[in-house]
Amino acid sequence: MTRRTTRTGFATLGLFLAGLLMIGRAPAKKNALAEGKKQPAAPAAATAISKENIMQHIKVLASDEYEGRAPATKGEELTIKYLETQFRKLGLKPGNPNRTYVQKVPMVGITADPRAQLVFTPAGAAKDGSMTLKYGEDFMAWTKRMVPQVRMDDDMIFVGYGVVAPEFQWDDYKGLDMKGKVLVMLINDPPVPDERVFGGKAMTYYGRWTYKYEIAAEKGAAGCLIIHETEPAGYPWDVVKGSWSGEQFDLVAADKNLSRCAVEGWITYEKAKALFAMTGKDLDALKKSAVERNFKPVALGAKAAVTIQNKLRMIDSHNVVAKLEGHDPKRRNEYVVYTAHWDHLGIGPEINGDKIYNGARDNASGTAGLLEIARAFSKVQPPPSRSILFLSVTAEEKGLIGSRYYSEHPLYPLEKTLAAINMDGLNVLGPTRDIIVVGLGNSTLDDYVKAIAAKEGRTVKPDAEPEKGYYYRSDHFNFAKQGVPALDPGSGTDFIGRPEGWGLQMRKKYTAEDYHKPSDQVKPDWDLSGAAQDLRLLFEVGYQVANADKYPSWNPGTEFKAKRDAMMNPAGHH
Repeated sequence: MTRRTTRTGFATLGLFLAGLLMIGRAPAKKNALAEGKKQPAAPAAATAISKENIMQHIKVLASDEYEGRAPATKGEELTIKYLETQFRKLGLKPGNPNRTYVQKVPMVGITADPRAQLVFTPAGAAKDGSMTLKYGEDFMAWTKRMVPQVRMDDDMIFVGYGVVAPEFQWDDYKGLDMKGKVLVMLINDPPVPDERVFGGKAMTYYGRWTYKYEIAAEKGAAGCLIIHETEPAGYPWDVVKGSWSGEQFDLVAADKNLSRCAVEGWITYEKAKALFAMTGKDLDALKKSAVERNFKPVALGAKAAVTIQNKLRMIDSHNVVAKLEGHDPKRRNEYVVYTAHWDHLGIGPEINGDKIYNGARDNASGTAGLLEIARAFSKVQPPPSRSILFLSVTAEEKGLIGSRYYSEHPLYPLEKTLAAINMDGLNVLGPTRDIIVVGLGNSTLDDYVKAIAAKEGRTVKPDAEPEKGYYYRSDHFNFAKQGVPALDPGSGTDFIGRPEGWGLQMRKKYTAEDYHKPSDQVKPDWDLSGAAQDLRLLFEVGYQVANADKYPSWNPGTEFKAKRDAMMNPAGHH
């Protein structure tokens, strides 16, 4: 689960992002379920989903034998074999048209030498007038270029939040040429008081650091340095340091990623402030002016220099995919996809005498959920009209790489893919009266969730922290980015038989004590009846979508709608 870390690497969105990101969530005009024929009742197969089976899968996948399931390790081999065996047992077909259960994902591992130093030198200053930053403490920098060394020594320009959003009449660059410059920008999107611009409190994709590196590359910049601030980022500097040190992974690119900036990185707010002061500027004052539409880039009158030495290695990892064929010959080549990442962090730094990062909750639980939903579907007679894909992706923890690879090299056309339903970290604490949908209001998939939850007397709630941008931080996002309506359910927080606030308290406890640590293991007090409850709901959502008359769609004002419309209309589907 990359939800609470900084690691997520995305390819450039190009023109799509430059023009199509429209926020301001609008409610669906009509309930998707009110249109077309009455939905068939959920088959009895849903009741087959059992907490005992979920637990059994988690115990295997999160065992020490699986060594934390890192890509391209013994842990991957064991995981792939286990998933294939389970899918085969259920009588599910290989999901790859080449008649295998795997899709190869070619990746490059890039390790930057941590001895790098970043030096700021004001124009005309002697050598001793420069400021040297320490790797890890003051800055983090790397390159995604697949080359042994990069060097940057270029003029710096402060570009505010670094955003180009035509639909909000917003352009932080004002047509100025950024080629060969080092862009310095603020984290998140501009906190404009007007709720209609940049979604108010909720983060838009413009606020993600991935977007900032993408737009800098598009502008031909030599480098891009983001100024870190704990509050708006939603994580402390330690997370930046931990996430970006050591080996970084990316997809193997035909151009060796030479279209990316030579250097991407972060600097602490303190050091950024000192840099601005050194050139006679006030960062706090400029930060205030960057919230205005008329903000213009400010040349800092200083150069940034760094040399990064790289070690490169090529590895192949794998997505695992199984298919349940739909029974309707006219619709069987249309798909509903369930996703869950099988990977975790592998073997890492020792904490309390343990160095195997088992990833029981993150995401052995979601992978177990995928297998259990697959088991329920394998019992449905007749199967739904459309086909169901069960996609267990690799390298989520390395930056959503497996799901990105699938969404850019789909085994089945994305215009025939109705929905992606993601499972990343199941509820292990018992049944709830609610269920969370991250990005609630994005698509008509929410109507399915609401209708099914209502039958069970449950309520649907949005994510409690929309400003953290969680919708952009797990595998469903790569489908959304390509236009496919994507559902990101989260555990409810209103637990039956527990005092108010207990659920959020436990969520914070997990984040503080177990998240991305060796202690993320099966605990004696786990109660998976809540996980089974959520999986039954998600099973029914997929079942109904697979039988529905209409494709789910993005709601007006959602940043992914234009991409889907462009994809669907020429095909004349509906």
